Amino acid sequence: MIRIGLVEDEALLRGMLEQTLSAQEGMQVVHSVPGVAEARLVFTPGSCDVAVLDVNLPDGNGVALGLALQRADARLTVMLLSSEDVMGLFTTVQDQTSRPWSYLSKRSSFSRDVLVRAVAATARGEVVLDPYLVQRSTPRVDTAVADLTPAQFGVLRLIAEGMSNQAAGERLGINERSVESHLKSIYQRLGINGDGQNRRVAAVLAFLEQTGRSWRA
Repeated sequence: MIRIGLVEDEALLRGMLEQTLSAQEGMQVVHSVPGVAEARLVFTPGSCDVAVLDVNLPDGNGVALGLALQRADARLTVMLLSSEDVMGLFTTVQDQTSRPWSYLSKRSSFSRDVLVRAVAATARGEVVLDPYLVQRSTPRVDTAVADLTPAQFGVLRLIAEGMSNQAAGERLGINERSVESHLKSIYQRLGINGDGQNRRVAAVLAFLEQTGRSWRA
């Protein structure tokens, strides 16, 4: 069972998130509050597995709250929500966290499949990036990601969205073994050897750091 804590000041959105996640088998919303003050009262170490935090809150911000919650509970995973492009802030904060964070735009959270997939992957300790921005990401010049083949970059994009190997294969029309083969090549090209690190997480963080994004279509 994945236990989820929500901190979102917009009542309608918070209700929608709570209803969607609670209806999913294997997930339970244990906290649902509108701000930082309430969150500090109900979030106790071990009380939940994933904190879904709005970045902009009336009495503070989700980034500072997330860092404080992880300092109190190093096993807690965090997914940020925002109606604005906070990729720059999200990238910077990764160096300060005990476990990597994920990021989903509020527009993407209205998709049940996207929301559930992102929360589940975040709970596993993976990094999930907003699919709207992932699909608008292009490699920066002279980076390892820029050296990936189009097929490899396509696989990495879907992994960055939190898709499993099977789901990525279904999206691309290839089998799961082909996805695994692409991932092995991606790890090699990005210099990810797996020593003491989650290769999947490292690859997504490389994607985040070595690509540029456009918020607007």
